[in-house]
Amino acid sequence: MTVDSLGQICALLAALTWAVALLFFKRSGEQVPPMALNIFKNVIGLVLLAVTLALQRDGVQTLRSVPREDLYLLVISGFIGIALADTIFFYSLNLVGVGIVSIVDCLYSPSTIFFAWLLIGERLSPIQWIGAGLVLAGVLVSTRHEPPPNRTRAALVLGILLCGISVALMGLGIVLAKLVLQHFPLLWATTVRLLAGTAALALFITATPNRNTLWSIFRPSRAWTTAVPASILSTYVCLLLWVAGFKYTRASIAAVLNQTSTVFAIVLAAVVLKEKLTPRKIAALALAMSGVVMVFLG
Repeated sequence: MTVDSLGQICALLAALTWAVALLFFKRSGEQVPPMALNIFKNVIGLVLLAVTLALQRDGVQTLRSVPREDLYLLVISGFIGIALADTIFFYSLNLVGVGIVSIVDCLYSPSTIFFAWLLIGERLSPIQWIGAGLVLAGVLVSTRHEPPPNRTRAALVLGILLCGISVALMGLGIVLAKLVLQHFPLLWATTVRLLAGTAALALFITATPNRNTLWSIFRPSRAWTTAVPASILSTYVCLLLWVAGFKYTRASIAAVLNQTSTVFAIVLAAVVLKEKLTPRKIAALALAMSGVVMVFLG
């Protein structure tokens, strides 16, 4: 197996893992505020990564051999892609549900490819630009859905807008990390990003008036039945696979393969959460995924 093939397999497995985690996050979000859910999943991920590093006997001395500039880039990447993007994403998930979020999430691959072109010189072909336009068309069609129960049309549009912003931030964050991933140990790159995002989020929570409510997520409760598996899947299994995909193959290819999570998530949401698979949602998904395929072919 080539290194490139390994990266592509990791990207596909990350997509499947994320789709399953999304179902758990939807249930958790009904009981836990977005910011609390984000810090909770990050802490669990950090604990698991620390245990993994300890078992591999990969101590802090490993970081001493890498340039300081690489560490700074990973810290910035973690702040943008984890502290900001994930919190905004959970807000949008609560507003519009898994199905619509999965459609808007198709902006992820065009966003990542755009930042890869802008920051590391990966070129965009005309067919990729057309594909990105189809993704945008799919997102626009999704705004015409009926709002979820107890949500207004304005809440639907706000949720879609927030999801789009979060996805663009995720793309920017991982491309910044891509600049150093080629020569940075995978486990440590993942850990540094997550630690930076978690630290920034913890400072922000500490400064908010309702900090006691947010920190209460760490007291065992019924919410843990969905929050814990969601956190393990997303912030440990999926995050390692996601970063590995970007490390071992091109950013544009990894981003498009990650995008298959859209199909997995919509099907699982219809089967498990009983979200309606309406003709409009199917049309939006078809447009968005057609765009993703065109981006890939380009």
